[in-house]
Amino acid sequence: MYPELMVIPMREELVRAGINESRTAEDVDAVLAQPGTTLLVVNSICGCAAGKMRPGVRLALANSANQPDHKITVFAGQDREATERARSYFEGNPPTSPAVAILRDGKLVYLMQRFVIEQSTAQDIAGELVRAFDEFCAKTTA
Repeated sequence: MYPELMVIPMREELVRAGINESRTAEDVDAVLAQPGTTLLVVNSICGCAAGKMRPGVRLALANSANQPDHKITVFAGQDREATERARSYFEGNPPTSPAVAILRDGKLVYLMQRFVIEQSTAQDIAGELVRAFDEFCAKTTA
């Protein structure tokens, strides 16, 4: 684990974008028990999180008409219990960080894993997330 002082700016980058931190397994479960869509970001100290994932997530949230109902983040390597619980919802997928997931009613419907993030620019990630928000988070009218 890194000293907390080192990761504060990395945590705050997503919090400033309107994403709530979940630092315990109970926090993760409480949000994912709520109906609707949830953006779940597995944050990381790595360079691809700093230069690609976090900026891409911020851009997507700033430029999408369709927003997830809930937005949470866990920090891999720091909040281990919360991260393990978050990953337990990624049914059948290996642990990865960073990662960006969308869940609907607690069920995984979309997962962007590290290997995709590493090969993309922040703009590519944002574009893909906006597409995913449009597909999975659009509100339907009756």
